[in-house]
Amino acid sequence: MKTQSVLLASLVAGVLAVTAGTRSDATAIDSLTQATEWLNSPPLQAEDLRGKVVLVDFWTYTCVNWMRTLPYLREWSEKYRDQGLVVIGVHSPEFGFERNAQHVRRATQALGVDYPVAIDSDHAIWRAYHNQYWPAVYLIDASGRVRFRHVGEADYGQLEQALRSLLPQAAAGSDDKPAPTSAKGAEVAADWKNLRSGENYLGRERTVNFASPEGLGRGTPRTYSIPQRLRLNEWSLDGAWTITPEASVLDRAPGRIAYRFHARDVNLVMGVATLDHPVKFRVRIDGMPPGEARGTDVDAEGYGSVDEPRLYQLIRQPSPIVERTFEIEFFGEDVAAFSFTFG
Repeated sequence: MKTQSVLLASLVAGVLAVTAGTRSDATAIDSLTQATEWLNSPPLQAEDLRGKVVLVDFWTYTCVNWMRTLPYLREWSEKYRDQGLVVIGVHSPEFGFERNAQHVRRATQALGVDYPVAIDSDHAIWRAYHNQYWPAVYLIDASGRVRFRHVGEADYGQLEQALRSLLPQAAAGSDDKPAPTSAKGAEVAADWKNLRSGENYLGRERTVNFASPEGLGRGTPRTYSIPQRLRLNEWSLDGAWTITPEASVLDRAPGRIAYRFHARDVNLVMGVATLDHPVKFRVRIDGMPPGEARGTDVDAEGYGSVDEPRLYQLIRQPSPIVERTFEIEFFGEDVAAFSFTFG
């Protein structure tokens, strides 16, 4: 669960709030017309949604917290569509590359988002809702009033119950059940009881716990090294890198990133300067190939490639979950690493 500028504790579960309805509710539907583009649907106007229950979901495609809500959104869209529910994803970007509509279009297809998506690259809809979080869900009743707001992950049974209460054709109650069977890869719920590492950015504006002895660079090339020992949740660089406001960018290959973590999953948001020139990498965990601890974007030896800007799932380790050191080595330059997330 994130704000646009500050990570709130990733261990915090979802929060469901009942709203009383305000004068700004009239803009909840109307503000959707400020979308710069629509995917999976022609532009939706207020008259198209009149009499419908609308679920507005704020997301950005590299956010793992949002990814873990996606199986529920897909399921509810299909399950309640004929009972008057319209699910609308409002894509409000976090990183600069997420403003590119082509990237959003590709991610929408790859992630199986089949409901209407309003591209909100300028955060106009975000501001109209006074929103601060990814993910955040707003439930709007058939008269156009915002009735419920849900922030973060979890509480899916309560959210579905709230949704059903607004649908005149839906039976009372809800199914408080585990993640839908469609959940896979990064969509699988976090292992909360073993999660001791929170999201960390690799750009100078928002990073914490940088441990390379050369210190945090200020947007100029610098050669970094990894210290002999990293403490939990510290990270460091090795090689020639430039740390920009948003990311750490490799100037000359090879280069490495190391991170000391305690979690089941390790994910890294990263991209390359040119989409048709992928960069190969290899990951290790405690100095060894990941084997059965590999994520969906690497093989058992830890090899993979960066071919587009997105979230890459690199480690999903089996039990027991203990504190370990993750390393990724890149074999080509112009890779940008934006943020680590864990699960």
